[in-house]
This record gives sequence, structure tokens and C-alpha cells, in this order.
Amino acid sequence: MMQIYADNAATTKMSRTAIDAMLPYMERTYGNPSSLYRIGQEAAEALQDARCRIAALLGCEPREITFTSGGSEADNQAIVSAARNGARRGKKHIVSTAFEHHAVLHTLKKLEKEGFDVTYLDVHATGLVSPEEVRAALRPDTCLVTIMYANNEIGTIEPIPEIGLVCQEAGIPFHTDAVQAAGHVPIHVKAQHIDMLSLSAHKFHGPKGVGVLYARKSLPLVSLIEGGAQERGRRAGTENVPAIMGMTAALEEACAHMAENAAHVTAMRDQLIAGLSRIPHSALNGDVTHRLPGNVSFCFEGIEGESLILYLDDKGISSSSGSACTSGSLDPSHVLLAIGRPHQVAHGSLRLSLGEDITAEEVDYLVRSVAEVVQRLRDMSPMWRDLVSGKKEFVLK
Repeated sequence: MMQIYADNAATTKMSRTAIDAMLPYMERTYGNPSSLYRIGQEAAEALQDARCRIAALLGCEPREITFTSGGSEADNQAIVSAARNGARRGKKHIVSTAFEHHAVLHTLKKLEKEGFDVTYLDVHATGLVSPEEVRAALRPDTCLVTIMYANNEIGTIEPIPEIGLVCQEAGIPFHTDAVQAAGHVPIHVKAQHIDMLSLSAHKFHGPKGVGVLYARKSLPLVSLIEGGAQERGRRAGTENVPAIMGMTAALEEACAHMAENAAHVTAMRDQLIAGLSRIPHSALNGDVTHRLPGNVSFCFEGIEGESLILYLDDKGISSSSGSACTSGSLDPSHVLLAIGRPHQVAHGSLRLSLGEDITAEEVDYLVRSVAEVVQRLRDMSPMWRDLVSGKKEFVLK
């Protein structure tokens, strides 16, 4: 039996490059970067080196980089900062979408309780946001537009440069949650008109618990954590130097091999989509072409996604029914509901997110295994019997 890890959207295995980059800062250069003695200053120099290297990869200035504990913190800080800056000028309207990550959605809900007005744009059947609809949603009191770069469940890549240009022309800050995109698709914040961007190291073979918030230098950030003056006063707390160095090395490696990795993973993704599409009464979620290289998201009518995940695990396959952050919830995915999937169909979802080491033989095994498990679950399902007998109508033809 094969062992296939196909949940890279949830987290990735740390690369040897990242591990090797971390070790010196745990074993030798372990000083506090805020300390004045040599070992502390060596850590501070490493921190600045990492800041410069990441800035070069994103196309920004080193002082525009703030190290965080991950994507969720970066999302929170970006949104709260823009909201507070806007409120001081009497602007309390935010534009976003209905299928953002919960780190964004929950922050917006919190702000709504504080009197902010949020417009949630429709993402349509493919999960794509229209730049024209963004433009139409803007108001004189809009203080922020926050739209994810690529969706974590269905893999749709948004027209970020076009949306960013709309915001730039209107003079409104634009934030994008790029947690799923960084290291997998080209990003240049200046060229793409991005004012704030969030990323997380463990999505591109770096360590967990570390990320980045890029914020254009003219945008003041509100500190979410009170304490010391680390990160230019933007985030209190001693910096996690080993993790930051591991993240930097992992992002450099991912960007250096991005084209070749994307070509291989996209080919494997398309092979997997073609195979799963042959299963009756199934449907691909998200846009066919504007999607992340490794993302494959399907709905299968007449089954429950949780059972599918467990049976696939018995076959050595690690997969997901959606976001890892809500895997314990019995509610259907808010992303699938946002693109118009009915509740009974959304419950039968499967996300397979492929890594760079996936092979054609493994893809064939994935297709066979999913087809076998789907049929097994359907054979046990009263819902499926009602559909086949004609008592209920199929939604997925």
C-alpha cells in the first residue's frame, strides 16, 4: 500500500534546506537580538539579513517586513491596522469576500461589532472575484479592501494585480492573504499594487509558527501585542530567529524552483482532475485554469466527506475535506456554500493538495482509491439509494 501525503494546503513537510538554516541559530548563534553583546548582535544581524532577503523576494523594502507568528496574526494585524487608521478619518467601511479564510472573516466580524460596515462580495461559481465588482463596492468611507490571493480550499487564484490597481486608483489600501500563494506563484507587491500581504512559512516547507506581514511603509501598523519595541515597535516579543531563518531559506528555495515545480505539479494536478472527473455525479470546485498548481477540490454527491477522509486514510492517503482550521466542524464549508454548492453536496467534499514530489503512479493510485471509496460509501448510503431510485433528483449531473 502506498503512503501519500496529499494535504499540503494544510501544512507541508519541512525541507532539509529549512532545517539546516535553523540549526546554527539554535546551537551557536542563540542570543537575543535585542542584546548588546556579540552573540546577541550576531542574531540581530541574521534577523536583518533575513528581512532583506524576504523583501527582495516580495519586491519591497526591508523596513516594510514585519515577522509574525504566522498568517493568522498577519491577517489580524493588517486588517485591524487599516480599520483603526480609517476610523480616525471617519472611514469605517471594508470590502472583502464571502470565502476568505477565517482569520480574515472572524476579524471582520469582530470589527462589525465595533460599528464597521463590511461588504462581502460574491465569488460566483468558480470562486473568482471581479475587479469591476470591487470598484462598484467602493465608497467614500471605504478604508480597506481585503481579498485573498488564492483560496485555501478550492485553489482559485484571484486577479490580484487588477484588484490592486482598482484600489490604488481609488486611494484605498489593499490587503491580500497570500498564505496559499507564497512560494507557489510569482508575487511582486509593488508591481501587483499590493499594500499589505500575509504569508506563513509552513505552507512552503518552512517551520510552523512563523510568518510575515508586508505593509507599505506609508501605512502605520497597530501592534496587537504589547511589550518591548521589537520589529520597530510593530510587534512585541523576542523574535524567533531560528524559525525566521528557516522560513527565509524555504522561501528562497521555493522561489528559485517555482517554475519547474509548478510545471510538474500542474501536470499531476490535471491528471488527477481528469481521473476524478470520470466518477459519476462529481464536480470540480473552483476555476479550471486560474487555480493553484497543486489544488484539486471535488464534491461527490451522495456521501459524507468525513467518512471519505477516514477510508482514504486506511489506504495510506492523507487528505482533507476543506480547511484544516475547521476540520472539526460538522457544518459544510463556507467556501463551498459561497460558490453555490447546496448543503447536501458540500458535505461530500474532498481536497487533495499535491506536493512537488508527487508521481504519476501515485496520482493513478489516488484516482483508484477515491473511486473505490466513493462507491463503497454510496453503496451504504440511504441518500444514494433515493437518488438512484428517482425519489430525489441529482444535483451533480
